[in-house]
Amino acid sequence: MNATFNPDKQHTLGAVANISGTGLHTGILVDMTLHPANPGFGIQFQRVDLPNKPVIKADCDLVTDTSRGTTLQVGDAKVSTVEHLLAALVGMGIDNVLISLNGPEIPIMDGSSEPFIELIEEAGVVEQEAAKAWYSLDENIYHYDEAKRVEMVALPSVDYQITTLIDFNSPVLGTQHAGLKTIRDFRAEIAPCRTFCFLHELEMLMEHNLIKGGDINNAIVVVDKPVTQEEMSRLAKIFKRDKIEVKSEGYLNNLELRFPNEPARHKLLDIVGDLALIGYPIKARIIANRPGHSTNVEFAKKIKQYIKKNKHVKDVPVYNPALPPVFNQENIEKTLPHRFPFLLVDKIIELSDNHIVGIKNVTVNEWFFQGHFPNNPVMPGVLQIEALAQTGGILCINAMPEGQYDTYFLKIDNCKFKQKVVPGDTMILKMELSAPVRRGICEMKGTVYVGGKVATEADLVAQVVKRS
Repeated sequence: MNATFNPDKQHTLGAVANISGTGLHTGILVDMTLHPANPGFGIQFQRVDLPNKPVIKADCDLVTDTSRGTTLQVGDAKVSTVEHLLAALVGMGIDNVLISLNGPEIPIMDGSSEPFIELIEEAGVVEQEAAKAWYSLDENIYHYDEAKRVEMVALPSVDYQITTLIDFNSPVLGTQHAGLKTIRDFRAEIAPCRTFCFLHELEMLMEHNLIKGGDINNAIVVVDKPVTQEEMSRLAKIFKRDKIEVKSEGYLNNLELRFPNEPARHKLLDIVGDLALIGYPIKARIIANRPGHSTNVEFAKKIKQYIKKNKHVKDVPVYNPALPPVFNQENIEKTLPHRFPFLLVDKIIELSDNHIVGIKNVTVNEWFFQGHFPNNPVMPGVLQIEALAQTGGILCINAMPEGQYDTYFLKIDNCKFKQKVVPGDTMILKMELSAPVRRGICEMKGTVYVGGKVATEADLVAQVVKRS
């Protein structure tokens, strides 16, 4: 990331980027293209070689296999070994991208994230107008797997940091740890680190024809047992080499490590990639002891559930009735054409260029309670949406140049009513711009909070028209 990179903005690619390579497990040559995408699109894969070109979101709930990498699947469409590419996207701050490929597996390249980082650098990273919503933790989130002796924890932090420890009871590897103090260091410190496996695993995979695209150049092979000359000759034949050897360092072909603790750093790289499947950018300190893809994904699911459960709680605006409003009733009536009995906003308590918070105090004297469940008064859902629309109207009009304007709502999507609104409730009406206002068109996300919980939510689109 360059010095001018703004981590609080969303980013995409500056141009379409192409790369081709062989899948490690399938041995299939795959052409992969990274396309820029709009704010809010996220990271999505598309299998352009399949009927209807299905799209698969980068989401931990869609993981179907973690035995030899991380596989995403929707229906019969799958994409395997996604973790190294996802780590590169996170490391470069890319939020929105469509990844199209004509095969079932991401190319393994050299077994690291570096080729993908270089591809992204070549295409360029472009800042988008939309803000990036970071999610912070208020408590520790733990994950244990006793069978695998894996322990992972996410701690509250002001940055995204990761520490990992590996211990395979291997005299070659020993106990190793690696750390990432800030994601800005990913490019130099973690991205070049290649995947690794033990020779006994490699032989088992080869016997079962499970690494059809394996090559001596796309993985570090740790030699954890004495190897006969006969086995060496067999390996040389498989890897199409004249000669394969093991020297004192304990690595096949005695390759040179890029870092003394390259295996531990690669495990950290896998964590970055797998935790991208949470679907939300997080600020947390991750500590992982003996991690692997299956536990990474289970941990991602735990963090995702925590965020989904708590994100609305964090978003609830604080209403202090003792503080003077930003807009009182008189100001609201100067802005909106609505009057009693159809003015459904009492005051505005927050107003910025991209959000607004209004208040509606619901009393038993409201005119609509006379005919809407009169013996069990419930505020009609359509009027809750109308209250949101009026609040959003003030936000839209406030964003326009001097003059008199009206707002007309064009569309309501994703409307959900989650709890009743009854007399005595105070409705906190929050509207946020989902995209910049263009040609008088305002796209907003609306939420009604009652008692600290979400009562109603919807996406609304309005048009602002100047009065003649």
